[in-house]
Amino acid sequence: MRREEARKRAKELVSRMTTEEKASQLRYDAPAIERLGIPAYNWWNEALHGVARAGQATVFPQAIGLGATFDAALIGEIADVIATEGRAKYNASSARGDRDIYKGLTFWSPNVNIFRDPRWGRGHETYGEDPCLTATLGVAYVKALQGDGETMKAAACAKHFAVHSGPEALRHEFDAEASAKDMEETYLVAFRRLVEEAQVEAVMGAYNRVNGEPACASRALQEKLRGEWGFEGHFVSDCWAIRDFHENHLVTRNATESAALAINTGCDLNCGNTYLYIMKAYQEGLVTEETITEAAVRLFTTRYMLGLFDGSEYDQISYLEVESPEHLALAEKAAEESFVLLKNNGILPLKKEKLKTIGLIGPNMNSRAALIGNYHGTASRYVTIQEGIQDYLGEEVRVLTSVGCELSRDRSEMLSTGSDRLSEARTVADYSDVVVLCVGLDETLEGEEGDTGNRDASGDKLDLQLPEAQRELMETVAACGKPTILLLAAGSDIDLSYAAEHFDAVMVLWYPGGQGGNAAAKVLFGEVSPSGKLPVTFYRSLEELPAFTDYSMRGRTYRYMTGKAQFPFGYGLTYGRVEVTGAKILPDEKESAICTQMQATSQEASPTGTGSAKMEREKTAQSQTGGVTVLADVVNLGTFDTQDVVQVYVKKSDSPDAVPNPQLQAFTRITLKAGERGQVKLTIPPEAFTVVDAVGTRKEQGGAYEIYVGCSQPDGQSIELTGVRPIRLWYEK
Repeated sequence: MRREEARKRAKELVSRMTTEEKASQLRYDAPAIERLGIPAYNWWNEALHGVARAGQATVFPQAIGLGATFDAALIGEIADVIATEGRAKYNASSARGDRDIYKGLTFWSPNVNIFRDPRWGRGHETYGEDPCLTATLGVAYVKALQGDGETMKAAACAKHFAVHSGPEALRHEFDAEASAKDMEETYLVAFRRLVEEAQVEAVMGAYNRVNGEPACASRALQEKLRGEWGFEGHFVSDCWAIRDFHENHLVTRNATESAALAINTGCDLNCGNTYLYIMKAYQEGLVTEETITEAAVRLFTTRYMLGLFDGSEYDQISYLEVESPEHLALAEKAAEESFVLLKNNGILPLKKEKLKTIGLIGPNMNSRAALIGNYHGTASRYVTIQEGIQDYLGEEVRVLTSVGCELSRDRSEMLSTGSDRLSEARTVADYSDVVVLCVGLDETLEGEEGDTGNRDASGDKLDLQLPEAQRELMETVAACGKPTILLLAAGSDIDLSYAAEHFDAVMVLWYPGGQGGNAAAKVLFGEVSPSGKLPVTFYRSLEELPAFTDYSMRGRTYRYMTGKAQFPFGYGLTYGRVEVTGAKILPDEKESAICTQMQATSQEASPTGTGSAKMEREKTAQSQTGGVTVLADVVNLGTFDTQDVVQVYVKKSDSPDAVPNPQLQAFTRITLKAGERGQVKLTIPPEAFTVVDAVGTRKEQGGAYEIYVGCSQPDGQSIELTGVRPIRLWYEK
């Protein structure tokens, strides 16, 4: 049902309600209105990486792992599966009169906040630190989740609006101060694109204040959202965030004033119980009936668009769709694409026929928690790293195991003297031809305030180090001198300097989902090449970063940092050797521009030898309004079939308003067999050739732009790690 028709129907239905009935519908747990035939509806549902908190569902890799795929098409497939399983579960539960929490069709996902600081515990719920990556994947998710049918398949929600990324311990009272430039350049980019390009049905406010105003009652943010961007859906508070107005932010005196402030500034739906005071606010003259009516109309418009009153083409989706073989296969594929290979001295891929014994060591070796991240569903079977490798090897290779240490405790048995599994780890290593060391974190050590076990940091990390017990285990295994592959299960930047120096290979698995172990085994043994890219910067230390509470982007993320990353954003190795050997701007008859392709002038400048002393200059014509299309020639010079990610970065050097470093503006996946050549087209959006001034105005700026096309950033560390220099183009606008 189109929005116009749905809103018309909603207005007619709401017009038959009393004021009290209208107000009752503005809570997340909206009660039934039996006299009008309106069933109860619970708006609260979650689906970051699969239908969450509602029983059995396909558990995909956590969002940060999905970010590492750099694969918008894959994200769309996953979101469509989530909507299908959500419909299947809704159909089954509602048919039995079960309309409880986590059983509706309004999913409070995706989280498109910018992962600006590696300490933030909820960063693994996001797609990473970059606005282009976050927005592109977020748009793909929303479009596929909501579908293109006669009715909406499910309703997505962009959260948390806005400028929200820790500290968790302060979120209920904190004022995130961000400049107009940083707002336009970084914090609002993904939200705007989800509204304008994907027509996201809902937006959720954040707990914190933004430049003095509570995010769930910010006139400035609402002017952006409904004014500039034309948002027509409904706005929901984060859970119990409105209570913070009077209890923590101290911008109101009591719950009645908080409810009035929220609804009067555009918050339609309350996750929490403060809107129980809406009628009191109405009786005191703080809220008009027209305001209550409009909020109710917006909410019932969504319910009509979902077909919850008139039926839907999705009503016949069977519960047998939940965790179907096809969905599980997609979860495994997503995990395979998400793994980021940071180091490989040639040990990978492993060859089964050359092994007699393999040692699996580490606290995340056989951990289900290390598969799932947070906001997860329940898999019918979790394939841990240990189980995946055991299943893959069968009886052909002996598998020895040792936990080595606990995740953060200093002993496995409380009566021991400490470090009680280290000698076992040494024994396993001594008897093994190769060791796979599985370390990292899980949702008990990084996550949301109140949901994790690290209460001293409220879900955030205090530093970039693994827990001391795991660092001791790494040193113990390294001292054994056996070929070792380190697998990191974590949702954020971890200091891997020791691992990179002492181990033969290092790979980040993130939280890879219920099928993570199967995917890990296939990648380790070369059935599939790793192809993920880092969606966040791995810093050398926290010392180079501003204070956690500083929301200025100066010095943060690859776009603004001045130092050298440990492992850069956009970096990741494969078993092949994919290079961009040439690139050009495709002509368009509307506008003229000059593009110079500058290739390396020596073997030293282009370590792979793909460059030459040649410099090509070509005149092109390019549409200023439709973006710039780049055609890239790509080759796999390796001996292994692989996927890789072609990335385009743009930089304007001669403007004080420009982002200081080249920033991602387009990307696409490509699959190449060993020795195969291919071409890809990538469209750089017009906004890539704009700058944002100090007052937050985005404006076109002529002159020269540098365009870099490769499989990594054009920074020195990426070039050093990959041995490949991206192609450089000049574009004159």
